[in-house]
Amino acid sequence: VQLQASGGGLVQAGGSLRLSCAASGRIVSITATGWYRQAPGKQRELVARISSDGTANYADSVKGRFTISRDNAENTVYLQMNSLKPEDTAVYYCNADSTIRSIPYWGQGTLVTVSS
Repeated sequence: VQLQASGGGLVQAGGSLRLSCAASGRIVSITATGWYRQAPGKQRELVARISSDGTANYADSVKGRFTISRDNAENTVYLQMNSLKPEDTAVYYCNADSTIRSIPYWGQGTLVTVSS
């Protein structure tokens, strides 16, 4: 499984961005896809996750502002981020759990910078 993340950029506080995570390879093995982020000097944290049955979970800090969704036809998971805050600034990574192995797959990061 290969994951390609994109969509990061610079945005003002209150603005929006949409991140994309395109999967390729043994896609049918994917059981859940998640977005994580890591800010400078901080640990990587879960932002949102969507399972194969469509169940979505969010970190408390992004509930009501971020929405994770999936386009099965495009093999892509999106993270719509609205009402962005400077504290959302981080490198965002997508990952996928699969039936192939116990260790999740990771895509490369995409940088999101929110200016105040």
